[in-house]
Amino acid sequence: MSSSATLPGDPPGGRRAIAVWGIGVAVYFVAVIFRTSLGVAGLDAADRFHVGASALSTFSILQLLVYAGMQIPVGLLVDRLGTKKVLTIGVVLFTAGQLGFAFSSSYGMALASRALLGCGDAMTFISVLRLGTRWFPARRGPLVAQLAGLVGMAGNLVSTLVIARLLHGVGWTAAFAGSAAAGVVVLVLLLLFLKDHPEGHEPEPFPHRGAAYVRRQIAASWREPGTRLGMWVHFTTQFPAMVFLLLWGLPFLVQAQGLSRATAGELLTLVVLSNMVVGLVYGQIVARHHQARLPLALGTVAATAVVWATMLVYPGEHAPMWALIVLCAVLGACGPASMLGFDFARPANPPERQGTASGITNMGGFVASMTTLLAIGVLLDATGDNYRIAFAAVFVLQALGLSQIFRLRGQADRRERERLVASRVETVHVPA
Repeated sequence: MSSSATLPGDPPGGRRAIAVWGIGVAVYFVAVIFRTSLGVAGLDAADRFHVGASALSTFSILQLLVYAGMQIPVGLLVDRLGTKKVLTIGVVLFTAGQLGFAFSSSYGMALASRALLGCGDAMTFISVLRLGTRWFPARRGPLVAQLAGLVGMAGNLVSTLVIARLLHGVGWTAAFAGSAAAGVVVLVLLLLFLKDHPEGHEPEPFPHRGAAYVRRQIAASWREPGTRLGMWVHFTTQFPAMVFLLLWGLPFLVQAQGLSRATAGELLTLVVLSNMVVGLVYGQIVARHHQARLPLALGTVAATAVVWATMLVYPGEHAPMWALIVLCAVLGACGPASMLGFDFARPANPPERQGTASGITNMGGFVASMTTLLAIGVLLDATGDNYRIAFAAVFVLQALGLSQIFRLRGQADRRERERLVASRVETVHVPA
């Protein structure tokens, strides 16, 4: 059987699949707009709530803490309730969080709003991954996942280009409240048109028995080396770009590099555009050459470390524009590289554990991002806004992640080969 053949029981894909999956991706698109809107409003938030670097970083840290902490519960919910119900809850929560942030008059109220937003945001991506596996053939998995990530980065682009302009045009409240209307639109589309799976491809009923079921799902997923490898790949690749886009990129470019806000916004846009291009390339490569996953991930980590170090050790007061352009272009590869983590977890787990395994994997990058956001904020306050010292925290997390990737890669590879051999034997013995 060729690698491109449709496996028995595979969903058919097609236009209907694209339309339904597109609604789920639209929800994720709006969630990313809301998630990253603080990235272009960091300096405004510091002025509005009268806070320093550490307190400012708490916004994103709390949001990511909630997001990361929700990943396994959300994975379990998706496996149990299905995509539509979980996405509906997510939209209601992240829209309420964005609206609350618009009208926040105090630091505490703003923090609560970002936590609510993070809770709703946490329910989107795993649901969209599950939707893709239910509507498209398995061979399309890597490309479908990369396309979902690409659309999410387009949401980041909207934050960079649209929210930033609204913020300085109509003001804080109008900009954030106006953007919350997008959540209402996708909620209506979701309720009217989204279905968990195509007709004739209903998942087999799986028993759900309280705490014992939860423990079994988590333990079984974690025992798979592919799940743990996927988590550490996600951990090591995602966070440099996430930290840069979510909070510290704009202050770094404006305060440390002396750029105007307009120029800094253009560089942040470059990160997003690079992400979209690289995402398409990585998706196509992995769909055709499955073993390219780890080389692509490790190559991205190496390139990120090199350009990050070059920027920090540059002898002048400000890094040259070409170095900043290269940095932003390379950071664009971090998102697509993090998506490769799901390509390790997906084949390691059966359909009834896909949501749980994806939740574990997705925790990796957000835990790393949360840790780095906090470290940078603390170091900036401790060193008088010395970005060279503060940004060096990135290398510590990269070293930790790489050590775990190298430890697990052999185990995961052996286990995946065993599963592949077993599936081929089962296919041969399927009666005609």
